[in-house]
Amino acid sequence: MSPFMAELVGTALMILLGNGVVANVLLPRTKGNRGGWIVITTGWALAVFVGVVVAGPFSGAHLNPAVSLGFALAGQFAWSALPAYVAAQLLGAALGATLVWVFYNAHLRICEDPATLLAVFCTAPALPRRALNFASELIATFVLIFAIFYITDGSLFVPTDGTTLPVGLGSVGALPVAFIVWVIGLSLGGTTGYAINPVRDFAPRLMHALLPMGPAKGSSQWGYAWIPVVAPLCGSTLAALLFLLI
Repeated sequence: MSPFMAELVGTALMILLGNGVVANVLLPRTKGNRGGWIVITTGWALAVFVGVVVAGPFSGAHLNPAVSLGFALAGQFAWSALPAYVAAQLLGAALGATLVWVFYNAHLRICEDPATLLAVFCTAPALPRRALNFASELIATFVLIFAIFYITDGSLFVPTDGTTLPVGLGSVGALPVAFIVWVIGLSLGGTTGYAINPVRDFAPRLMHALLPMGPAKGSSQWGYAWIPVVAPLCGSTLAALLFLLI
């Protein structure tokens, strides 16, 4: 498991489970139909947890170009490794979206609403206000990256000699990131669907454009697609700069 493969597999699992919960809640005649926003945000948070558990020991589990960029700007990640990480994340997101298409294919083909079909793959604004949509994605990603900078490993203080020993949390150490994603979805996700990750939106949107889904398939909304790519990168940059400043 190389860092490249870890980022690819981790991102694929994250998208499979994240977009999978959206499909389960939105598509007709699924067992989870109309499960609601709590189900979607919880599913996405746990999808991130699974991706981080798998990729964490091998790549640090960025799974997101905004995370990789933020770490590079903060001096915690080599710039030379950035292109390979982003490439792996793009491929993984495309693979995960394709697996969702395979898994829910029968339900996609009986769906009669183009907006629902698109929502299974990528985000869209609740109200199309470009400046506000951009600000929503920027602020949400800022919160994600800034909070990630302050995640620390567990430790145990030994009062007899005043030393501090690291505590290996194993896979449980991935929970903080999942909680951050969860609260962002609950608190800040209602305006744009909280992409907060360029490849999470771009690669599945591309697969929506390429894959057949029946007669109800509509536009992939490429006119909006730049916002969930550019805004998270800007939010990540601001988070890294503030982290360095303070």
